[in-house]
This record gives sequence, C-alpha cells and structure tokens, in this order.
Amino acid sequence: MTDIRRTVLWVVFTMSLVLLWDGWQKHNGHPSMFSPAAPKPVAAAGSAPAGLPAPAALPGAVAAAPGGAAPTAPAAGVTSEKVTISTDVVKATLDSLGGSLVRVELLKHKDETDPSGNVVVLDRSAQRTYLAQTGLVGVAGAPNHLTPMTLVPGSRELKDGEQSLSVRFESPELGGLKLVKTYTFKRGDYTVDVKHEVQNVGQAAVTPQLYVQLVRDGNPPPNESSFYFTFTGPALYTDKAKFQKIDFKDIEKGKAEHEKSANEGWVSMVQHYFASAWLRTAQSPREFYAKKVDANLYSVGMVFPMAQVAAGAAVTADDKLFIGPQEEKKLAALAPGLELVKDYGWFTILSKPLFWLLDQLHTLLGNWGWAIIALVVLLKAAFYWLNASAYRSMGKMKAVNPKIMEMRERLKDKPQQMQQEMMRIYREEKINPLGSCLPILLQMPFFIALYWVLLSSVEMRHAPWIWWITDLSAKDPFFVLPILMTLSSLLQVWLNPTPPDPMQAKLMWIMPLAFSFMFFFFPAGLVLYWLVNNILSIAQQWMINKQLGIKH
Repeated sequence: MTDIRRTVLWVVFTMSLVLLWDGWQKHNGHPSMFSPAAPKPVAAAGSAPAGLPAPAALPGAVAAAPGGAAPTAPAAGVTSEKVTISTDVVKATLDSLGGSLVRVELLKHKDETDPSGNVVVLDRSAQRTYLAQTGLVGVAGAPNHLTPMTLVPGSRELKDGEQSLSVRFESPELGGLKLVKTYTFKRGDYTVDVKHEVQNVGQAAVTPQLYVQLVRDGNPPPNESSFYFTFTGPALYTDKAKFQKIDFKDIEKGKAEHEKSANEGWVSMVQHYFASAWLRTAQSPREFYAKKVDANLYSVGMVFPMAQVAAGAAVTADDKLFIGPQEEKKLAALAPGLELVKDYGWFTILSKPLFWLLDQLHTLLGNWGWAIIALVVLLKAAFYWLNASAYRSMGKMKAVNPKIMEMRERLKDKPQQMQQEMMRIYREEKINPLGSCLPILLQMPFFIALYWVLLSSVEMRHAPWIWWITDLSAKDPFFVLPILMTLSSLLQVWLNPTPPDPMQAKLMWIMPLAFSFMFFFFPAGLVLYWLVNNILSIAQQWMINKQLGIKH
C-alpha cells in the first residue's frame, strides 16, 4: 500500500498551484478553467421571443439600442448641456444629449488611488466610459439616447430638510413623439427613480418600446489586485435562470449566452465592491440583450413594450437605477436576487450564511476586525471535535515517527516490505493515516467560502481594526500580520509529525513560505482571519499533544 498521506499532500499542493495558475489566467484576460457552462438561452440570438424586436447595432462609438430601425447619430455641431447635482451620498452629472447619466461619484467611499477623492462609478472621460442610457424604439425616428434634449431649470443641490431632488429633460417632437425623462435622487439613497413620459403629438396611435441600458468599456477597475480576482462585467437576473454573469470576452466573440426574455428581472454592470443596475420590480414583459457597441465598449440592457398611445395622449413608465456599493442587505431589499451582484462564485450557499453571522457579530461588537476574530472562534468551536480527531491522529504519528524513521532506514532497499511494516505499525498503534487529512479537507469549503466573504464585502472597505490597521480591505502597511501568519504556519509544521519521506518533509516547510508570500499582498482582513485560525489551531494541537504525552 502506498503512503496515503503523501498522496493527499501532493494532491492538495497540486490543486493549490492549479488554482493559483487559474487566477493568474483570469487576471490576464483568459477564461477560467472552472467557469460553469453558460446556460442555454431560451431563444437564439436575434430572435424576438416576446414579440419584441431583436437588438440592432448603432453606428459610431455609442451604445447599441434595440429596435427595428437604428437611431441616427447626432447631427454635427450639436452641443449638449451638462448639469451636476449633489445629495448627501452622491454627486451626479447628467447630459442633455439623450438625457443620460454620465458620471456618479460616491461621496461616502474614498478612492483607493487618491484618498482625498471619492470613488467614481459611472464616468465619461479619456480613461473610462461607463454610462446609463435610455430611449425609445419601435417607432421610426423616436427620441433616443442620442437625441438633444432640453434641461428644465430646477434645484441642483439637496438642501437641509429636503428628501429628494429631481432633474427633468424634454425632447423635441420626433417621429410624432415627445419624451420627458425625470431623474429623482433621494437623501441617503443610491437608487434613482427614473420616470419616462411618452407624449403622442402625432395624428395616429403608436406603440413605442422603451430601452434602458448600461454601457461600459471592458477595462478592469483601477487598482485591481494581481493576487486575487473578482468579476467585472455585465450580469442579469431572471426567476428562471437566476443570476447570470456575461464575460466581455464572450460578447466580443459573439458567444455570450443568456436568458433572452422574461416577465421579471434586471440587468447590471458588476465590479469589485460596486455595481449599477436597471430595476423594474413590477411584472411586465421584457427582453434582455448584451452587445458589443464599439472597440472595447459593451452594453447590457432591457427593452419594455409600452401601452398603445392614442393621438394627443401620454403613457408613463417607472424604473429604478441603482449605482452604489454592494451592501448585501440593502441590495436584497431592492429587488429579488440583486444581492447576488456581490459575487461569491461557487460558494454562495455557504458564503451567504457566513456573512449573515459576520454581520450579526459586527452589530454586537461594533468593529469588523473583532467580528472576524469572533467568527473564526465560532467556526473553530463548531469544528472542535473534528479538528481534535485530526490533531490526535497527528500526535500519534509524531509519537511513532522515530520508529517509522528507523524502519525506513533499515528497509530502504525493500520498498514493498517497508510499506507492509509501516501499515503494521499503524495498526498496532491504532493510527489512521487519513485521520489527519480528512477533517481538514471537510472544512476547506467553509474556509474558502469565508475567504470570499471577506474579499467581496464592501463593508470591510476602509474599515479599521486597531492601531496600524486602518483599512481591513488593504494590505497591512507594515506587514506585521503576514509575518506573524508565516511564523504561525511554520510553528504548525514543527508541531506536526515529520513525514518519513525526506522530499515530503522538505515540502512541508516550503509550502508555508511559498503561500505566505501571497499574504503579504492580501487584504489585512483576510490575513487576520488566517492568523487567528492558525493560532487557535496551534493551541488545540499543543493541548492534544500534551494530553498524549508528546514532547516537542
């Protein structure tokens, strides 16, 4: 019988290297080998399952809009008027060209690269393109996101005592229709109410359709880490297909597959910590699309049929536009499944309850750092007897290790007899070679799920712990936690039984050093979690070794 522990160790080590390589591949724009297969669309691309027109590309560097006839580009020399409004949580810029939202600054979230500035989500600049646009299709020449509109005068700053602030745009008559857009920003809220009023000033009844979309370049967010990786790109949700991420690369290659129509659902653009999303919670038919607009420019959106508008009549549609941090509880309250933009990947089923517990601990303790420590303590307590079994097995193996080493030296030229003698010693000492491995493997999904909780939670962003740790989402500025974690990992190796195989013994010392290098660049909250976990593991292992009478 082969050395089972060595095999398990090599499997774990190899899988770790594979995961690291997969992460590096994703960081450099290559697809993940672990990505789940894309769900099958309910209709082929280009069809109209809900009786809505298939998406059609627009010319030029502007977003694609669905519709039977593509809206034309703005006339040369057309100017636009920009207006900037401020509330207590956002500073937003809107453009009268199409009545689009072209910049949103989050006043409660500091920028990583410039602590004196704030995070900018939507933006239109030389470096970035990320916009929220709307318009009409289904009627030739109808107003769209390229139509010059008139900005209606009004308040531009949310004053003390006021709870909301509105910005109104009115289009000229085009195709017999006039479009009025009203954005309403609210105090303490990252959700904007967007009202579209369609007035039929023509002579015949018409049935227009409304599209809402987010347009973004395919560049990663500023300051994206090379040591851990999060999804950036479009996503959509329906009750049937649930949460579906769409990779920019798949859109580029024309291979993006997603649900095409439903009576509910939303679309979004996702990045680490922040997201934008068009929401309509009322049940109504809608078509989803994800398109390439131009070089390195992509759109994701929805098309809604509107009621027939008689001559001289008007119809309205109400939607919500969320642009802000991925605060899980608040997102869940806005729309079904919206909290899934906080992407835990494969471990969502474990990560969500772990975040709930972490949030409860934060409510109790008032500090995310202490909440992390308390959560690790609770997890160690929950797995105490499982870990005790593993450490007891390790302790027994450490106790018989001198006998194993002597036997291996004596029978080094007789490998088959060596294995038989080793298994005899294990039987006599009542040692299970897998006893120290299986409990650890069973706990790994929980450890990885907690890793994603700590990595994905915007609540940790700029959250202090104690002394020099002023931001649990950033690396330790003095590398104190990574150094302590490395030392604790080496101490664990010393407490473990020395593997009989010299190569395996060397590997046991090399692995903590190799993996600790990454932790020097990981967020402090993650390193704190691993450090506390190591300390508690060492304490439990030391206690069990003492009970077994093992001297170090």
